[in-house]
Amino acid sequence: MASGPRNTRAIDRLADAAQRGDDLVTFWRTVAPTLGRVVPHFETPCFFTVDPGSLLITSHFQEGLPEIPAEWLAREYTAPDYNSLAAVFASPDGLGTLYDATGGRPELATKYHEEMVPYGCEQELVLALRTRDEELWGAVGLYREPGQPLFSHADKAFLRAAAPILAEGARRGLLYGEAVEPDLPDAPGAVVLTADLRVASYTDSALPLLAALGGSPADLPAALTAVAGAGLAATEHEDRTEAQARTRTLGGEWLVLHASPLMDGNGGDRRVLVILEQAQPSRVAPLLMSAYQLTPRERDVAALALAGHSTSECAARLSIAEYTVQQHLQRIFDKTGVRSRRELTSRVFGSHYEPRVRDNEARTEDERSARGGPMPA
Repeated sequence: MASGPRNTRAIDRLADAAQRGDDLVTFWRTVAPTLGRVVPHFETPCFFTVDPGSLLITSHFQEGLPEIPAEWLAREYTAPDYNSLAAVFASPDGLGTLYDATGGRPELATKYHEEMVPYGCEQELVLALRTRDEELWGAVGLYREPGQPLFSHADKAFLRAAAPILAEGARRGLLYGEAVEPDLPDAPGAVVLTADLRVASYTDSALPLLAALGGSPADLPAALTAVAGAGLAATEHEDRTEAQARTRTLGGEWLVLHASPLMDGNGGDRRVLVILEQAQPSRVAPLLMSAYQLTPRERDVAALALAGHSTSECAARLSIAEYTVQQHLQRIFDKTGVRSRRELTSRVFGSHYEPRVRDNEARTEDERSARGGPMPA
């Protein structure tokens, strides 16, 4: 069992990795050894990212398993098993084990026989990756082979402390991938600045966002140079907290700017990466409207249903009657050709999110950055 100081050092290492601005898979590979040292487990962690707007899987990464079997993904949405991602996401502390979920009888779970035993595993722990502002960005699964002790209270306490750090690293990794090779209309942009705040490089997706702030690569907005300066100061003081700022565009919308210090791999020159993103990008809602001709209200109800909200929760969030929610759901089912919430989730995942998972797997094989959100229609 790891001691308190050792756990603290491990958390610091995770925080260092999360603040470096690496692409997603580099981040996963960086944090995996630290997780293994503090919470011993079989082989390698199983990492997922999800779309915060729908909680549907957008990527999977496990060293040695280049493609997750389709039936494993389908099981999450067509016939949820014990200790499913959805169950862990809905749990109070965002952590679950198969042993606890089955009352000590993991053999009750389909995944135990089809996904675990054939690969030498007996135990499963799933941790939800939720940021400190309560956004869900993914999950990590850890496994143990027969004869190993159950995941302990100390193991779980460490992982709960690590969860928001891992979530931030995953979020940044996806933002980086989307900025470098955008394929969605609300993609973030990236600008790299030198120590004297001159532009070293930028992505094409940064141009409209800079223009929205009244600037350009040749004439940077004051908000961007300010957050970049704060990001560089983090390098000088070895601070692990990225600089972040919210600023209004000329059109009155909000952008969030994230600045993370970088080190040049050749000369060690200080640089800073600034990512610009819309404050609340809505990806699943426009997709639902365009793909299934849903009305704005049907779109809102469908998005909440995909994220696992009950009828009463949908009604409260939208300030409408529960009966009205049911009416909207029936129309949504008719338009999408399904008969239940579970079928709706399966349909949307299979049509718009599993393609993203497969695309990210291929990108990982090609050493390209993973991206989030549904695949564009």
